[in-house]
Amino acid sequence: MNGASREALAAARESLDALTDNTSVDATKLAGELAAVTALLDREVSLRRVLTDPAQAGEAKAELAGRLLSGQVGGETVDLVSGMVRSRWSQSRDLVDSVEELANIADLTAAQQAGALDDVEDELFRFGRIVSSSTELRSALTDKAATASAKGELLRSLLGGKAHAVTERLVVRLVTQPRGRSLEAGLESLSKLAAARRDRMVAVVTSAVPLTDQQKQRLGAVLAKLYGRQMHLNLDVDPTVLGGISVQVGDEVINGTIAERLDEATRRLAG
Repeated sequence: MNGASREALAAARESLDALTDNTSVDATKLAGELAAVTALLDREVSLRRVLTDPAQAGEAKAELAGRLLSGQVGGETVDLVSGMVRSRWSQSRDLVDSVEELANIADLTAAQQAGALDDVEDELFRFGRIVSSSTELRSALTDKAATASAKGELLRSLLGGKAHAVTERLVVRLVTQPRGRSLEAGLESLSKLAAARRDRMVAVVTSAVPLTDQQKQRLGAVLAKLYGRQMHLNLDVDPTVLGGISVQVGDEVINGTIAERLDEATRRLAG
């Protein structure tokens, strides 16, 4: 992917990150809906050509996408796809590839929010090793004569209860909707996305009132220095914390709220 498509994908990824930074957005639901849009655009060649036609006004293409998707998927998905078709694309196929990538990133974001991204990355790697070492399994998963439902059932029997739900969804989607890729290439692509997501450290910050831009910049700088990497802040406002902030990075919680201090004082008095 190059030129206009690369720029369009970068903008779409920024939009997705901004959307999933909102803790009220269900990243898993978003991933499923984006996957459904991918399947639609992959199937309907004429539609994706219209939505990427440089001769058509971006707003007109966005309105068309909105009409087609409204009522079928949530508003967040409609907004994301509408924004994407406003952009210029070097090839119509690039739009489909990019929507699919956003679906995978949304699923990986769900894993990250659940503190399971490392597990998912490891499971994708190990599944790739299993496939490469088993000619019989690879043949079953890539057999063009086998139905998508049969392959899905095989994968669920292999991964169900043994791997994280996100891993299962990603692999099932890859195998049942390969879109011309080899299984190995698809797994490698997923592993790279997971690794890139893991390098994006995220701090969940809860405060009684919204932080100012200056406070956000100062907090981001402090956390970057503390953890040795740039930190992305997911901001949440919760009046029940009374004051101060609570910061969670992975499994580590730095709690500086008044409510926490009151709870601690109460525990000490009770003791």
